[in-house]
Amino acid sequence: QIHLVESGGGSVQAGGSLTLSCVISEDTYSRKCITWFRQAPGKEREGVARIHNTAGGWRHYADSVNGRFIISQNNARNTVYLQMGGLEPEDTAMYYCAAAAVRPDNSCPVLLPGAYKYWGQGTQVTVSS
Repeated sequence: QIHLVESGGGSVQAGGSLTLSCVISEDTYSRKCITWFRQAPGKEREGVARIHNTAGGWRHYADSVNGRFIISQNNARNTVYLQMGGLEPEDTAMYYCAAAAVRPDNSCPVLLPGAYKYWGQGTQVTVSS
């Protein structure tokens, strides 16, 4: 069982920055991938960035945020971060972190919500123009 708690959301103006945190707790350490998703009202949940908790911290970004967002982890604190810069009104959404076990080849699951079993409660990010 993996428990996830997000924090750090808020309201900012376009061009601003925010850093989200996802604190992870589990009964037994496991190789896994942590992914940030977001969902805007009336839209489907979208994968934003993912990171492997071993494998040299392999990471991947959706095209919509590549170059503006950075995902990182502090394993000593069991925390994954999402540094968001150059925020745009289109980034307004509820942001969720999710966890899934790595696949048999040690890679991360695809960037789709159905591939992730464990979810946090979400943190709201609002960007005004």
